[in-house]
Parts: sequence; structure tokens; C-alpha cells
Amino acid sequence: MEQIGMIGLGNMGIGLAQNIIQSGFGLTGFDLRDERLKMLEDLGGQAADSPKAVGEQSDAVFVMVLNGKQVYEVVTGEDGLLQSMKPGSTIIVSATIQPSEVRAIEEPILAKGVHLMDTPVSGGKSGADSGTLTMMAAAPKAVFEANYEVLQAVGEEIFHVSEEIGIGQTVKAALQAFIGASFTAIFESLVLGSKAGVKGETLFKVFGASGVSSPLFRNCAELIMDRKFKDTGSHIGTMYKDLSISMALAKENGVAMFTTSAAYELFQSGISLFPEEDNWSIVKLLEQIAGTEVKW
Repeated sequence: MEQIGMIGLGNMGIGLAQNIIQSGFGLTGFDLRDERLKMLEDLGGQAADSPKAVGEQSDAVFVMVLNGKQVYEVVTGEDGLLQSMKPGSTIIVSATIQPSEVRAIEEPILAKGVHLMDTPVSGGKSGADSGTLTMMAAAPKAVFEANYEVLQAVGEEIFHVSEEIGIGQTVKAALQAFIGASFTAIFESLVLGSKAGVKGETLFKVFGASGVSSPLFRNCAELIMDRKFKDTGSHIGTMYKDLSISMALAKENGVAMFTTSAAYELFQSGISLFPEEDNWSIVKLLEQIAGTEVKW
């Protein structure tokens, strides 16, 4: 049985771990929080006390942490994966970080004879829990094919976007610009309709039957109208971080991002007001300005 590792057992990582275990792989994981390690053991996985200990046990390791600094540390640090992983094994960076940050770990990884996959994901907590994530994999074709079976354990739509490390993160940055701008359009349109006297149920039905209908719209609108702004698996801080990556990529490439920059500023305001809440909480800022509330 192939042995898989998981660094980071948050909302996304624990969902990936569950599906990997259910697919018949052995799994060893690490997280800084004891309660998350206990959750992994309850799922049938093995807890480790460091990334190095995970690497010792694993043929492939997913890295699902928050940012590029954390990725660099768990890969190259004193107790990092490269201290123990065997030549021919694979590090799968599924965290969303800057393209330059994943490229920065390519050379030290390859120098150890270890493979690297740049494989961010989309689909949020629900996708991680259900094993239906969209995956944007950048790696040599042979490495992609060798790890395809474990990718299938966590993803439904798996795209080999390039052999060049960094392109996976580049695709994700472009996607997050689209998603962030879509969120703000949903927030504003619902607040506009509500302020003008339209019932939320009517807006939901009409928008949902139009050309802009999507799972993104339906999930977002339902959570807003149900007034569920916490613990829904889409923390505002994560989206704010992702949009900052999109904006940095745009600056690097000289691309004008009018709607994405507006979304970024709105998320910046939202995280200042609602730092412990989820993406949908931004609608409350717009409601305060308009003097209305979006509800069924």
C-alpha cells in the first residue's frame, strides 16, 4: 500500500486526509494543533510530531498550509520534509501561494532527488470533504501520471496545466481573481435588490434561473439569506490572501485589474470589520451603507 503524508490538517487538509484514507492509502499527518492530530487518528491516520517524521513514512506528501513562508519552512527547515524524504518520492504543494514561492523550493527539492508537483486546488471545504476538488497540476508528465491515483482520491476535475512549476499557482491566481470579483458582484446585486424592495427569495429564484446561475451563486446567496457568516469553511482571511496573490501577479505582469482590485479593497475592508468570519460577511458592510438586510 502506498504511503501518503499530509502537512496541515485544517479545514482543507483534514478533508483531503479523510478521502485519502478512505481510498485505501496509508496516511501520516502533521499539524501544530493536538486536536487536529487527534482528528486524524480518529479517521484512521497516523499522527507525526514533525514534517520530517511525515517524510520518513511517505512516498508522496501533500502540503496544505496557509502561505508560502510556511511551505518553505515545512519543506526546507531543520525538521522539514527534505531531511527525510527518499529519492523518487514526491512533494505535492496543494496550498495556494505565489508562483515565485513554489519556484523557490524547486531547486532544493530536485537536488535531493525528490519530485515536486505544483498543485493548488479549488472547491473549498465542501470540495475537500467530498473529494470533488478541482486540481491545477504543474509537474513533469511522468510525475503527474505516477501520482494520478492519489490525486483522484481528493479531486474530481484534475488538470495537467503545464510541466513548468509555478503555472499551477498562476492558474489559481487567475481563477481567484474571477471568483473574488464574482463574490462582490453577488453581494452588491443582492443588496441593491433588497434596498429597492425585492424579496430575497425572488432575487434567488430569478438570478438562479438566469445566465449567471452557478453553484457559487447559489451557495453564496443561501448563506447570506440564512445569515450564516461563521464556520462555513470559507474564511475571509483565506480569500483576502488569495486576492493579494492575484494582485501581485497582475503587477508583475503589467495587467490592469479594475474589478479584481475593487474586490480586493472590499475584502480588505471586510477583514478589518469581521476578521473571524467568512467571505459572505462582507455583505453586512454593504447592508450597513445601504440601510437594508438581505433575507428570504
